[in-house]
Amino acid sequence: MDLGHRLAGPFAAMLTLAVAAGCNPTVKIEAPDKPIEINLNVKIEQEVRVRVDRDLDDLLAKNPDLF
Repeated sequence: MDLGHRLAGPFAAMLTLAVAAGCNPTVKIEAPDKPIEINLNVKIEQEVRVRVDRDLDDLLAKNPDLF
């Protein structure tokens, strides 16, 4: 065997490793330049119920000119 045949196997292995190393994907994680803006369109409604005790109902019925 001459020198060329003895180096062909290791050379092929190194070439395969070099090609495989070049195919590795890279992932970059970067912070955004602008702040994150979240728009929430929320409609808040509040219903207020006033319950008048029977005593107050009676008082208002007896004195309609109170208010």
